[in-house]
Amino acid sequence: MKRREFLQLAGASSAYAMMSASAHAAFEEETGMIDMDKVRNRNQNRSTVVCTNGIVCASQPLAAMVGLDILKNGGNAIDAAICTNAMLGLVEPASNGLGGDLFAIVWIEQDKKLYGLNASGRSPYEWRLKDAADMGLESIPFWSPLSWTVPGCASGWGALSECFGKKPLADLLAAAIDYSKEGFPLSPLISRSFDFDGREYPTLAETFQPNGDVPRYGDLFKNPGLGRSMEILATEGWRAYYEGEIADRIVKYSDENGGRFSKRDFEAHAFMWVDPVSSSYRGYDVWELPPNGQGIAALQILNMLETFDIGSLEANSAEHLHLFVEAKKLAFEDRAIYYADPQFADVPVEWLISKEYAKERARFIDPRRAATEVGAGDPQLDSDTIYMTAADNEGNMISLIQSIFLDWGSRIVPNGLGFPMQNRGVSFALAEGHRNRLDAHKRPFHTIIPAFMTKDGRPVWSFGVMGGDFQPQGHAQVVMNVVDFGMSPQQAGEQPRLRHFGSSSPWGAIAGKGGSLQFEEHFSDGLKSRMAEMGHDVMDSVAAHGGYQSIWRQEGPRRYFGGSDPRKDGMAAGY
Repeated sequence: MKRREFLQLAGASSAYAMMSASAHAAFEEETGMIDMDKVRNRNQNRSTVVCTNGIVCASQPLAAMVGLDILKNGGNAIDAAICTNAMLGLVEPASNGLGGDLFAIVWIEQDKKLYGLNASGRSPYEWRLKDAADMGLESIPFWSPLSWTVPGCASGWGALSECFGKKPLADLLAAAIDYSKEGFPLSPLISRSFDFDGREYPTLAETFQPNGDVPRYGDLFKNPGLGRSMEILATEGWRAYYEGEIADRIVKYSDENGGRFSKRDFEAHAFMWVDPVSSSYRGYDVWELPPNGQGIAALQILNMLETFDIGSLEANSAEHLHLFVEAKKLAFEDRAIYYADPQFADVPVEWLISKEYAKERARFIDPRRAATEVGAGDPQLDSDTIYMTAADNEGNMISLIQSIFLDWGSRIVPNGLGFPMQNRGVSFALAEGHRNRLDAHKRPFHTIIPAFMTKDGRPVWSFGVMGGDFQPQGHAQVVMNVVDFGMSPQQAGEQPRLRHFGSSSPWGAIAGKGGSLQFEEHFSDGLKSRMAEMGHDVMDSVAAHGGYQSIWRQEGPRRYFGGSDPRKDGMAAGY
C-alpha cells in the first residue's frame, strides 16, 4: 500500500465529526423534508475522527452517542455495538430492528482472534416448496407473513453479550427504551421513509404514522410499543423473545393472516458462531462470513482484481471501473448458483475464494470491452440495512450489520410490538433443484455482510457498506480506495460509487445482456461516455449507493481512525 496519507489528513480536533445543518440540505418548511438533489451533492471532505480510547461509527448521531456513552461508562466495544444497534432499531426503523437478522465479525484482543456470528433465522417448519406450488406462487409475496423468517436480532444481542460483553443487557437497552417513551426528533434522511401509504399498510401506519399523521423531519417521534418489547428483553433476558409474549404475538398474527409460523419455529431458533473466511489482497487479509450470506462475493471480486495492476490506474477512471464491473459480473453469476444455507446444500467456499479459481475466472475479463454474456464457473463439487462498527480501549473491535431486508421489511407490525417483521424469506428460490430453494427450517440467502481486515494476524480495519445486492460491490470499491489508492478511511467512503445491475440472482432471476451501470453524482459525462464506448449500458439516472462506516487501527500507540458516510445522517464519535 502507498504510505498512509491519512496519518497527515486525518487529524480531527473534535471527537465528533458532524456536518453543519447547511451542508445537510435546505429545510423546506411546508413539508419538513430535504432536497435530495442537494443530499447527493453534499460534503465530500469530512475529517477522519482520530482517538485512542474508543469509537463508535453509525448512520445516526443519537445511536453513535449512546454507544459512546457505554464505552465511557466501562463497557467494551461489544456492549457499545448492542446499545447502538438497539438505538438504531428505534431511530432508523425502516432499515433494522427486532424484526430482523444480525451478523457480526468480532476481534477479541485477549484471544488475538476473530469470531463470526450468524444470527439469521429460518423459515417455518410448515413452509415448503410444495406448499408454495399448491398456492400457485411463482415467487414469495413481499408484503405477507409468507415472507417471514424467524428474526435473529435478539439472539445475536444475547450471543454477543453473554460471550464477550461486560455490562448486563438491561443496561445496553436502557437508552433505546427511554428514547422510545420520551421521543426523539427525526433526522433528515430517515424521516423520508415515514412517508408511505398508511391505507396500504395499516399495521405499519398504526405505529409509525400515529393518529394518521406522517411524521416529518424534526418532529418528535415516540414508539411505546417498541419500548415495551425491549423492556421484556431487559427484564426477562433475550430468550424471552423466542419463548414468551413476543413470539406469541407474532405467531398469533401469522395464524390469523395466512402465515406458517408456529411457536416451535421460535423455540427452535439458535444463533451460530462461525469461522470467518478470508482471502489476501496485496498483503492484507480481507475477512467475510461464509454463506448463507454473500460476503465471499467481495472476496471473489478482489481476487480477480488482484490479477490486474489497479494501483497504476487513476482512481474511478473508466479503465479502473471497467475491470471492477467485469469482476463483479463473474462473481455474481457464481453467487446466483452456489450461495445458500450450507446445511442444505454443497457450497464450495474454499474453491470459490481460491487464487487458482480467481485466475481462471479473470481470464474472461477483457480490459477493453464489456462482456454481454456471463456464466457461472464450474467448481468441483462432491455431488435500503444498517452497518455500524465500534472499538474500545482494550483493543476489541466489532463489525456489525443488521437488517429487516427491504424498506420496512414486510411492512407488517404484529399486534402492537413496535417493530416491523423482516421479509427475508422472499430470497428463497421456488425452483426444484436450486440450492437456495424454499424448504422447512432453512436459512435463506442473505445480502447483509460485515467485513474486517487484518495484516500479519493483527487487526487493521473494521468496515462495511450496507445496501442489499450492492454490498460486495461496495466492499470491493472501498478496499481498492484504501489499499490501491492510499485513501484515508473517511475518504474511502466519500468517493463516488458505481453500481452494476442485471446479474443473475440466488432467487432465480437470470442475467440480462451485460446489465446496466448506475453512477452517483461526481462522475463526469466524459467518463460515462468512455464506459459506454467500452460496451457498458449506462443508465441516465443517478442515485446514492450504500452506507459506509469504518474504523482503521494503528499501533504504537494504539489509535483509531473513524470514517462515516456523508450519504447518511450519521457520525463517527470517539474519545
